[in-house]
Amino acid sequence: MTTTPLPPSLIATLPGHYYTDPEIFRQEQERVFEALWFCAVRAADLDRPGAFRTVRVGRESVLVTRSRTGGLRAFLNVCRHRGARLCTEESGQVRRALQCPYHAWTYDLEGRLIAAPDLVTMEGVDREAYGLVKVALREWLGYAWVCLADEPPSFEETVMGAAVERLGDAASIERYGTEKLALGKRVTYDVRANWKLIVENFMECYHCATIHPELTDVLPEFADGFAAQYYVGHGAAFGADVGGFTVDGSTGFGRLPEVREDQDRRYYAITVKPTVFVNLVPDHVILHRMFPMAEDRTVVECDWLYAPDVVASGADLTHSVELFHRVNTQDFAACERTQPAMASRAYRAGGVLVPTEHHIGLFHEWLTEQLTT
Repeated sequence: MTTTPLPPSLIATLPGHYYTDPEIFRQEQERVFEALWFCAVRAADLDRPGAFRTVRVGRESVLVTRSRTGGLRAFLNVCRHRGARLCTEESGQVRRALQCPYHAWTYDLEGRLIAAPDLVTMEGVDREAYGLVKVALREWLGYAWVCLADEPPSFEETVMGAAVERLGDAASIERYGTEKLALGKRVTYDVRANWKLIVENFMECYHCATIHPELTDVLPEFADGFAAQYYVGHGAAFGADVGGFTVDGSTGFGRLPEVREDQDRRYYAITVKPTVFVNLVPDHVILHRMFPMAEDRTVVECDWLYAPDVVASGADLTHSVELFHRVNTQDFAACERTQPAMASRAYRAGGVLVPTEHHIGLFHEWLTEQLTT
């Protein structure tokens, strides 16, 4: 097909094969998911020593566990003997040690080899050297972030820096006290679409008037197509007659204690590349974590976080949760409708970004830089 020169108001997207080619997805696994900080698990889910969760990070299975001293640790989920998967369940609890189900090599919660059949007869086995392979771990916003790189990039610049880039300073997100909040609801979505389509969808609101009637009722400016992430420091204002960030505009819960008055009745969205979305509203926080599974499949885990007393009281969260659950359902359906067309000859050269979507072009530039350096 011949291509037409683009007018100044439009810029090109990535070509269609970026969303369908298994080889590009493999490169993304290696150079993006396995090279950068990846949000793995909510720290409070591992609430006692021996609690663990296994997480897919690129091509690797990563084991995150709570140690005897109370800290979080991360390891590759691979036994050092013959390479068996150490923990085969997604989550669980062990009493004191992690034992391989194949040959019973056993590791303490710090990853050190502590036992194996006939280990005492094996001369020269260094129990530290043959311990589990450690993975770098940092905690932020109440979540454990891991990085598989031998030399991880600066967490402050690449992860925390996303909040500064979006909001203007780190304090603006820290006021929500996300690490102190309680889990009110978690929904896992299995989306038959490439992870980049989901990122692009989250970054723009050109589609909001078309598919998000409940959201635009609460945030009227979204009906004009300008995304919250289009302006540094900008938060979309609630409608004048809206009581709270709820599916019907009814009143939500009390403002989180450290949220400033100028942040009240506003919605802020942050993309933390490559796979995290943070949504801030006065009375709760919604955090999405993406787990890219294949070039055409992405699992998204979405947490709704509230003040601990709200969750402990048994308050009805339905109207609060339902708003963004509908947004998620609408967005993911749109991404699934788009995925098949990525293989069409009509999209071989890609599509276009209108002016209110031009900032998505920065995401495309970032991605291609990761894949070519």
